[in-house]
Amino acid sequence: MQAPKQRAAERSPAERRTRLWLAIFSLSGFVILGALIAFVAIGSGDDGKTTTTSGISSDNCAEKSYPGLSPKHLQSPDAKTNYNSYPPASGPHFQTPAPWNIYEDPIKQTILVHNLEHGGIVIQYGPDVPEGDVEKVRSFWQDDPNGLVVAPNPRLDAKIVLTAWNAPEYQEDLETTDPGKGYVLTCTKFDGDTFAEFRDDRRNKAGERFPSVDDMTPGT
Repeated sequence: MQAPKQRAAERSPAERRTRLWLAIFSLSGFVILGALIAFVAIGSGDDGKTTTTSGISSDNCAEKSYPGLSPKHLQSPDAKTNYNSYPPASGPHFQTPAPWNIYEDPIKQTILVHNLEHGGIVIQYGPDVPEGDVEKVRSFWQDDPNGLVVAPNPRLDAKIVLTAWNAPEYQEDLETTDPGKGYVLTCTKFDGDTFAEFRDDRRNKAGERFPSVDDMTPGT
């Protein structure tokens, strides 16, 4: 006849408390690790908006993409807006874009976003960018100016930033369809090859794009 099993010795209150805290610490570690992995995976912009590092980059430049914001025509270029990047690469904009051109004075961002909606590339540079690099930016515009706007921006300090807005296909009503993504290429100096790659990959791919880049000549 098999002897009855002995009941395990009951743990003391101190032992039970120790085991409970060990379980809590172990679970907390997994939660924190998971949160760190998620943060690294998706990234986060300075304004807390989701951002992704994109494919165009070099030693001098890095591109980030942002979720496209639904467009809305603003009655004033000074209207308050809430963009998810700076400079903005999608979203609400003044009802009239700037003519494709190169400018000596800053242009309001609400105006430039309308240029992006039409498939343009906007190049802005800060006041601390060396004059030699500014001249190279101007020459870059002159080589292929269709659909490009160049202007200074006092908030960019020593950076040169290119922006574009890409959508999956031409859309007559972006407010009810996929607004695509905004792209921001931030550079510490002029980089002709990377600028050209960004221009060629991102130009004329917005939701209200022109039939071709040849329809985006300077002054129009």
